[in-house]
Amino acid sequence: MNWAILEEHLLELIRRTSTDLPGDVERVLRRQRRREQPASAARWAMDMVLENIRLARQHAAPLCQDTGTLLFYCRLPVNVDPARFEKAARRAVTDATRLGILRENTVETLTGRSCSSNVGAGLPVFHFEAGNDSFLDIRLIMKGGGSENAGSQYSLPEARLKAGRDLDGVRRCVLDALVKIQGSGCAPGVLGVCVGGDRATGMEFAKRQFLRELDDASALPVLAKLERRLFREGQALRIGPMGFGGASTLLGVKLGTLCRLPASYFVSISYMCWAMRRRGIVLAPQGGIRKWLYGD
Repeated sequence: MNWAILEEHLLELIRRTSTDLPGDVERVLRRQRRREQPASAARWAMDMVLENIRLARQHAAPLCQDTGTLLFYCRLPVNVDPARFEKAARRAVTDATRLGILRENTVETLTGRSCSSNVGAGLPVFHFEAGNDSFLDIRLIMKGGGSENAGSQYSLPEARLKAGRDLDGVRRCVLDALVKIQGSGCAPGVLGVCVGGDRATGMEFAKRQFLRELDDASALPVLAKLERRLFREGQALRIGPMGFGGASTLLGVKLGTLCRLPASYFVSISYMCWAMRRRGIVLAPQGGIRKWLYGD
């Protein structure tokens, strides 16, 4: 592996993720805009979102002032050292911050002091798995703090919602979470949901759902059906863009499931704002680009 070339590719991955919204997300935003009434606050909000996307792309500027937590999902050949990869990625993040592709928005928790390179304890975040071939598959999500604050987790049964340990109980939890958000996470947004797991793995797997294309469906028919129902019922709440009311509360609902212990039944819900920043790249063993993921 040529580590210098890898750093260059990672820097470009960060640039694209920060400044250029993926085509599948923009298409859904435009489709949702057409559902809003002319001259309404909802239509105005959607117009501003689309203009923001255009300007960010034109000027190669960050889509949002909060460039978010960087979440790297890496499938590496067995002969690629994850520690070396992480070192290269941290250098790329430092360079991206210096160039203004990322804002300096990482702080030390206890002191409040800025981590001027956006590199510090626990950040950026890396998820590694061994691949079965010689290619590197690297995906990046940038998740802003406002959308992260909108996430929630439920432990079933939940008496307040009359939610039992079944998919109807899951449905009640997801809709309750959406009502609580009320547009505060920069709606319209995407819900990533994990049914099962433990408290930690459930939230991580819920975020992993954002790696899916917006127009796809779960491979499990029972979850695909629930995704469609939740999307329909979520829109019917008419919370609307930025909470102004309207038809566009959601851009998508993505469900996944993990095994659990008999004593626990968690429903973990992660929220992603309209700026669903995620990109990916597949690299050959010596660093050449095989393809970009989430293209237009």
